[in-house]
Amino acid sequence: MAFVPGKYRITGETASEIAAAVESAVSGGLLPPGTPLPPVRELAGQAGVSPGTAAAAYRLLRERGLVETAGRRGTRIRPRPATTAREDIRIEAPPGVRDLSQGNPDAALLPPLHAALAAAARAHQERPAMYGAQDDADLLALAAARLRRDGVPPGDLAITSGTLDALERVLSGALRPGDPVAVEDPGWSALLDLVTVLGLRPVPMRVDDDGPLPDELARALRTGVRAVVVTARAQNPTGAAVTAGRAAALRELLAARPDVLLVEDDHGDGFVDLPLHPLAGVTSRWVLVRSTAKAYGPDLRLAPVTGDPVTLGRLRGRQRLAVGWVSHLLQRAVAHLMRTGAVDTAAVAASYRERRDGLVTALAERGVRAHGRSGLNVWVPVADESAAITRLLARGWAAAPGARNRIRTPPALRLTVSTLSPADLPRLADDLAAAVRAPSGGRYG
Repeated sequence: MAFVPGKYRITGETASEIAAAVESAVSGGLLPPGTPLPPVRELAGQAGVSPGTAAAAYRLLRERGLVETAGRRGTRIRPRPATTAREDIRIEAPPGVRDLSQGNPDAALLPPLHAALAAAARAHQERPAMYGAQDDADLLALAAARLRRDGVPPGDLAITSGTLDALERVLSGALRPGDPVAVEDPGWSALLDLVTVLGLRPVPMRVDDDGPLPDELARALRTGVRAVVVTARAQNPTGAAVTAGRAAALRELLAARPDVLLVEDDHGDGFVDLPLHPLAGVTSRWVLVRSTAKAYGPDLRLAPVTGDPVTLGRLRGRQRLAVGWVSHLLQRAVAHLMRTGAVDTAAVAASYRERRDGLVTALAERGVRAHGRSGLNVWVPVADESAAITRLLARGWAAAPGARNRIRTPPALRLTVSTLSPADLPRLADDLAAAVRAPSGGRYG
């Protein structure tokens, strides 16, 4: 038998028995989050087992996401992850307040759906999708052509129910609980929550307007991350977009670690006119995900995914064991919209750019630094999020707190420009300038 001093007696003669004893104690509340466990050799000596058996028990516990090993701090019980901790950080806009916190596209810029739905319905009548159906061949061909056009290396293709669905299946299929994953900081709140829920350890990379900073990626790679997640364009929340120069620097670093899983999120396809500079091709395991939600509508939620055969095979296998497939009615509707050019990307991107650049420029004229190179959002660093949000609410505007998106970077607000008109910008800039203090420095953190 071995002991956690003053806490709980760990018993067991095999690795599985020791791991089961700890898991039972965690479930029963006898080992709360943060409780230290004995070093491997101490546990082995007290329990009368070999150090290899004790190490194997801790390895089982790490794989199950129950413990974490933090260098000299030793092995501890992991904090219990909240399933939607960041998504729950919200601002409720009172009546009469303009809500700029939601992150939705402009409904007026989304394509009409009548013709697409009618075409999907006709195809369904002619070729109804039954159990065991494959992804829609027309949509796969259209997606493949667009990927080739943008310089993405050839790879297998699959269709998932949006970016987050793809990321969950890819990360859970390739990694184990406790594995470190490099993520952007600030970054997409849903991804940061997902990493936590999967029991993975986020390793933050600071970003600027051109994407993740090379020295930050280099640092993350030195820590031994197993995966790197990068947003290609319209980064949420900052609007960053990876440039050709930045892509070259990041690719060089990744080429030295071909074992790392590279995950690229290109949800900007269809509403961003900046070119894609993909990183894919320098690691043996990679995927690139393209959501259609922002360009075609949040309810048309699917995402073509391309990548290496092993990673895509695991994704498909996990998909078959869960939802099985994405609705063919939805796939055929999106294929119709793609085939008919229902979204004028240049016009849509120009509309968002006018509002986004207009707000960033107006704020700069008032001494407030802000970021928003592409996409739907403007990121405004502030001294105190709560104070700035409260002052802004009093002036009739609701912004999203940056706490939803940050790990180590300083406070900020995220404002979605989709519902703004050019006439709104001077008053909003005046009110923001009154509510926030202009920060110093050129990075987001």
